[in-house]
Amino acid sequence: MAFDKNLDKCLFSEVIEFETTRITVGVFQYNEGEKKLQLSRENRTQDNEWTFAKLGRMFKDEAESVLPLMQKALKVM
Repeated sequence: MAFDKNLDKCLFSEVIEFETTRITVGVFQYNEGEKKLQLSRENRTQDNEWTFAKLGRMFKDEAESVLPLMQKALKVM
């Protein structure tokens, strides 16, 4: 079965922005299935555009900022 964007529901999404990066915390549900937490990172290019990047490791300030959003997201799950 191929992925169908129309079946993917975003139940929660909040973004925390830093100087050159932003992290999105979201809860998604595909085709009425189990709700899942998603973390994603975007980096700002020199042209001031946002581009997707692997989340990978986080600095302490990023983790401290993301944790409260994760707690909010868990309430939706």
